[in-house]
Amino acid sequence: MPVADIVLNYRVRKNLGDISTLMQSMQKHGLLNPITVTPKGELIAGHRRLESAKQLGWQYIDVLVVDDQSEIDRLEMEIEENVYRKALSSDELADAYRRLEKMKNPGFFRKLFHRIRNFFKKLFGRGPRKAY
Repeated sequence: MPVADIVLNYRVRKNLGDISTLMQSMQKHGLLNPITVTPKGELIAGHRRLESAKQLGWQYIDVLVVDDQSEIDRLEMEIEENVYRKALSSDELADAYRRLEKMKNPGFFRKLFHRIRNFFKKLFGRGPRKAY
């Protein structure tokens, strides 16, 4: 949907906070979760994602269109999208960053293993061949 066509009516969240890291993520990975709008293009959920897209200069954004809901339903959806998400715990986040670091900077033996595996893949093909 064109970003310019999305209508912002009353919003529960008044302060979007710092969206610079969200913008960096969207620039690198794209929009991971579409924003939610009514058939008329009224924003229900995803105000920070929409604002990030605007600041990145995006002309279009992926949307999930939900059937016409009552004003009560739309407000409940906006509230629930912001209330029921759960952040990663510090242990989960630390584990994820350790795994990411290992992937980005593999040790000598892991590099050797991958090179040997890739050599054999090139030599013998990508995988088992199907018999027809």
